[in-house]
Amino acid sequence: MALDVDSVLADLTLEEKAALSIGSDMWHTAAVERLGLESIMVSDGPHGLRAQFEHGDHVGIGDSVPATCFPTASALASSWNPELLYEVGQALARECLHWGVSVLLGPGVNMKRSPLCGRNFEYFSEDPYQAGVLAGAMVRGVQSLGIGTSLKHFAVNNQETDRMRVSAEVDERTLREIYLPAFERVVTEAKPWTVMCSYNKINNVYASQDHWLLTELLRQEWGFDGLVVSDWGAVHDRVAALRAGLDLEMPPKIGYSDTAVVEAVRSGELDESVLEDTVRRLLDLVDRTRPAREDQQGFDADEHHRLARRAAAESAVLLKNDDQLLPLAADSKINILVVGEFAWQPRFQGAGSSQVNPTRIDLPLEELRTLAGPEVVINFVPGYGLEDGGDDATLQDEAIAAAAEADVVLAFLGLPAAAESEGFDRTDIDLPASQRDLLAALAGANSRIAVLLANGAAVSVSDWQQHATAILECWLGGQAAGGAVADLIFGRANPSGKLAETIPDRLQDNPSYLNFPGGQGIVRYGEGVFIGYRGYDKAELEVAYPFGHGLSYTSFAVSDLDVTVGGSVADGDLEVVARATVRNTGDRDGAEVVQLYVADPASTVPRPMRELKGFAKINLAPGESGEVEFRLEQRAFAFWSERLHRWAVEAGDFEIAVGSSSRELTQKQTITLDAPSIDGPLGSESTLDEWLSDARGRGLLEADPKVGPILQQLDGPMRQMIGQMPMSTLAGFGMFGVGLADLDRAVAQLSAESAR
Repeated sequence: MALDVDSVLADLTLEEKAALSIGSDMWHTAAVERLGLESIMVSDGPHGLRAQFEHGDHVGIGDSVPATCFPTASALASSWNPELLYEVGQALARECLHWGVSVLLGPGVNMKRSPLCGRNFEYFSEDPYQAGVLAGAMVRGVQSLGIGTSLKHFAVNNQETDRMRVSAEVDERTLREIYLPAFERVVTEAKPWTVMCSYNKINNVYASQDHWLLTELLRQEWGFDGLVVSDWGAVHDRVAALRAGLDLEMPPKIGYSDTAVVEAVRSGELDESVLEDTVRRLLDLVDRTRPAREDQQGFDADEHHRLARRAAAESAVLLKNDDQLLPLAADSKINILVVGEFAWQPRFQGAGSSQVNPTRIDLPLEELRTLAGPEVVINFVPGYGLEDGGDDATLQDEAIAAAAEADVVLAFLGLPAAAESEGFDRTDIDLPASQRDLLAALAGANSRIAVLLANGAAVSVSDWQQHATAILECWLGGQAAGGAVADLIFGRANPSGKLAETIPDRLQDNPSYLNFPGGQGIVRYGEGVFIGYRGYDKAELEVAYPFGHGLSYTSFAVSDLDVTVGGSVADGDLEVVARATVRNTGDRDGAEVVQLYVADPASTVPRPMRELKGFAKINLAPGESGEVEFRLEQRAFAFWSERLHRWAVEAGDFEIAVGSSSRELTQKQTITLDAPSIDGPLGSESTLDEWLSDARGRGLLEADPKVGPILQQLDGPMRQMIGQMPMSTLAGFGMFGVGLADLDRAVAQLSAESAR
């Protein structure tokens, strides 16, 4: 039965309204039994349900119910497959339906500003376009079955260090181009039912109390009609947060926050209509989720495990495969040595509030033995310990001796659980020294080594990859990651993942290095828009593996790029359509991710060398060709003008480039866009260069009998020196024989002509 929101709202007392603006416990909203208003349950995600019914500890798995642990966001992003994300979203929703959970707290779309962020495994990408597309697909999948999502953490939450208080100091353009677009895309296209504010301050204002962020931007500009919930413990002043547009405080400070709201309304400090707007949004959410709660159902755990296995395989990235070492033939006579504790004690998820109690776990070593043919011999040695203080030297000696007898070595390496988690940031991007030393020693005994990585965020490979013939980045692949690895090793699945974050040669090369994580309560985003590949490319830095990189057991060729332009910038209906042909030139079925980047080589503001604006994943049989199509709207060519406070497209040439990674772009075409001038009206503070670049301004100066001849005689150095001086300064100097009164008359004449 639908909830009569108007009737319930009219019958609520002030105290009940205040109580509804905070939860009733760690995971439930408040109820009003006398009016038939039930509470609803929310639960952590985003890659698996972490529902706790007995105890609410928030950050540990505690007594959470068994649930499918899917690959984390850092893994799923590497699939570059929105359809897969939609499927995973629906599976998550089915498990929410089974356990009576109404809102899944995820996904997270914060940018990977630094590879050190301890929570990077929960986030998708260093690129806002990719993150927005994939997160939007997951949101649609979850909500298609009547379960709400909570898009988080809004906004500019890119580190764990001092995360409860730190002020992220970010300029307007960087906010608009990098840290807000993923949220904007999901809100406007996928329409999540809730949005979760972040802990941190943004330019010294707590996100939970930021009226511009939660009301002016989110609701008024983007049209969000859902509920804004706090991150757990993010509310510092409940009345200020209400005014800003925060609807639900979680967990509740019962007897404090609700009392403060009641007192604020009675004193006139807070208009009761503001509280009623908040309560109406809470009632709307309860009503929205009622049909799903009334249709509680089971889920097929085995089917979800199979989906998790497929997702993990599609998310793995083949970084390197010299001499086509992989895949191994399961039906051949081969002696395989498996090295590494992660083959027997797999790390498949991150720590913190996203930690899932899995329904089952695939062990890589067991799965390899299951798929291996009768003539395949698989031996195992640990090689290193997962705990400090172990006898790594003895374990290493044992592994070297075994490697000398093997045909191929599969080395399972990665980051221990203590290295990355919610709540703290990493201090480096290196694998443990014991693992690096082991790999170097193994290479001395065997030249055929494949490294299988388990980690939530980028790790450096530059100081050890020369010892590996093949490298398969498996990320934190969820509970079925072991089966997925076996599928990939023996060629039952073909790698199709691509990097959603650059792997740098050195941590010091990362654009945020000098500013991360800040200090004394402030972190300055000094690199501006140049995060991730945008920064590496602009600085012309070599990287270990670029954004978008990923190999396959087959090969592909992209050709015949064709770009057409329709509409216009002036009318706001510009549409650029790009099409290209992709051919599988190898001998295996496979999938390629074709990526499209846009460049504005002659912009008047510093812009990245290229920016991702489209991607498509296509499956092809050997010898088969297919067409991919990209439709780019006006925003794909725009930058955020801080002078105009809006998106702006400049007239001129733009390069459309298509290929298999941000640095492997084999097809390029230049288009020319006509656009209205974005220069402001000329005035006395406009520079000489600005006057000369404006047709009317130049004409006025050149027509002046005193100024025109002098302009013609200016040599290069002098012209450069004074070109950036304001005209008021030049007039004050008496340059060109023109005084301030003459300049005022010229400005007035231009203004009069513009008004006609």
